Amino acid sequence: MMTAVLKHLLIVYHSLTGGTRQMAQAAARGAAREPTVTVTLATAAETDAEAMLKADGYLFACPENLAAMSGQMKDFFDRTYYPVLDRIQGRPYATLICAGSDGTNAVRQIERIATGWRLKAIADPIIVCTHAQTPEAILRPKIIDATELARCEELGATIAAGLDLGIF
Repeated sequence: MMTAVLKHLLIVYHSLTGGTRQMAQAAARGAAREPTVTVTLATAAETDAEAMLKADGYLFACPENLAAMSGQMKDFFDRTYYPVLDRIQGRPYATLICAGSDGTNAVRQIERIATGWRLKAIADPIIVCTHAQTPEAILRPKIIDATELARCEELGATIAAGLDLGIF
């Protein structure tokens, strides 16, 4: 009898007001449906290059702040970029962005980093727009709509199934 080889999905996120955390947790729930894939849900601050090297695929999730990825997410990429360069190429990734209006600049920044690592995007980025435009709305704790969370959950399930089947 052949034993299945476990694959590992690393979900790295940063969240200040809870929106991105909800999205990352939904993706983790979806990925956890795949019994041969272990899922690590970790904050950007606690994730290091060793965690990146141990993973077979990645899901990066962050808010867009001032038309850019959040500072904590940028710090994560700064700390891990060179230690894993030329060691993770070809691995799959996907992106989740929680934005007040647009989100595309954060996506573009993550895509550039992933291109440098030569990662393979497995889906279009999911951008959830909260329409928070005032200081009070921007800083208020977020509650992400169930429909949007279902999209995040499906993305998690998709990347985990692809890892399991060896598609990615």
